[in-house]
Formats: sequence, C-alpha cells, structure tokens
Amino acid sequence: MPGDDKDGYYCSICGGIPPDKIKTKRILIDGKETGIDHLEFVFEEVKKLKLEDNIAISEELLKRVKVFNYVPTKKTAEYATALIGEYRKYLTER
Repeated sequence: MPGDDKDGYYCSICGGIPPDKIKTKRILIDGKETGIDHLEFVFEEVKKLKLEDNIAISEELLKRVKVFNYVPTKKTAEYATALIGEYRKYLTER
C-alpha cells in the first residue's frame, strides 16, 4: 500500500482507497443496502451522550451521519429507522 499519512494512502493496483482504510459500513435502508461512512464513529459519539429517548437518539444519529454522508430529504424517516436499529444492535454487541 503506497503512500503515507502525509500524502494519503492509496491502492497500488487501482489507485483507490485500500480496503483496510475504508470506513464505510453497509446497512439496509428502506430495503436497499446503503453505505454509511464513519458509522462506528457516529455510534460512539452518540453513545457518549447517554441518551435514552429514541427520538433524541435518532436525531443525534442523523445529525452526525449527515456530516459524512448525503441523506435524501425524502428518505430521512427511513434513515432514522435504520440507524436506530443498527445503533441498538451495535450497543448489544459491545
């Protein structure tokens, strides 16, 4: 894997992101597999808030996911539902 922290890492074969540097997790949103960048980071940040209300949690998840990802306005509710489900799974696995 050529490159370094200064120049950035890239695949020596295709020039893209090396597989070990990909931070995108795929989850089902409205029945379609969708890549969400930095999802684990988002989950950890929301976990630090120690929220218990599902509405507050989904709002925080969406706010943080939108920093790294495009969330279509018409699909906000579907994203919220999928994110809260994945977040709950994440918490039980930890």
